[in-house]
Amino acid sequence: MLNTIKQNAVFIALSLILIAVLGLALIYIPKDQLHLLLCNRHTPARDIFYRYYTHVAEWFPYVVCIAVLLFGRIGDGVFASAAMLLSALFTQIVKHIVVAPRPLTWFSEHFPSIQLPLVDGVKMNLWYSFPSGHTTSFFALAFVASILITSKLSGSSRSSSCLVQLVLVLLATLGGYSRIYLSQHFALDVFAGALVGTLITLICYTVLYRYEDKKWYNYRICTKKGDR
Repeated sequence: MLNTIKQNAVFIALSLILIAVLGLALIYIPKDQLHLLLCNRHTPARDIFYRYYTHVAEWFPYVVCIAVLLFGRIGDGVFASAAMLLSALFTQIVKHIVVAPRPLTWFSEHFPSIQLPLVDGVKMNLWYSFPSGHTTSFFALAFVASILITSKLSGSSRSSSCLVQLVLVLLATLGGYSRIYLSQHFALDVFAGALVGTLITLICYTVLYRYEDKKWYNYRICTKKGDR
């Protein structure tokens, strides 16, 4: 367990730094000003990129889980699936308890004179803003990928592992930012989503890693003929 944390120190450290920076911004900058500051940088190219990239969190994580279950160790597939499903379930439960307004609804009620920059073709949601489910999925998937990939790179150079973790954090961060850019979520929602995705993934690994030496954990559904 401690070895895995050390192997993923770059991912964990960068994620915590990003979460801490966003948390400080939430403390010192008013909600409306912070949202406008973060979402007010639209260009045609960014509109296209974030419009489509944000949807990666809706299907890609589950494709990865199925692929790991089929072609990797069963235990790794169970870990990936548990992290994705439990983080999504937790997020949805909180959403339906809090029932927080989305930016479009909140600004129309508190600052009706402010027109949020919207992207053509994006269906705007009005409620269930906190926390961001997409951000949860992005960070859960990125952390799962970091754990599984760094375990395979344990015998490789340290720089390769660090680069992989850096890229994964960047991809997760872009996913979280896409929700603010599109005005589907506030920074607080993204902050909570990143925290939930990271923590639940860590909890799932903490529970399952102790079974790594079990036969069922290392079983592979799709194996080479010579391995049968």
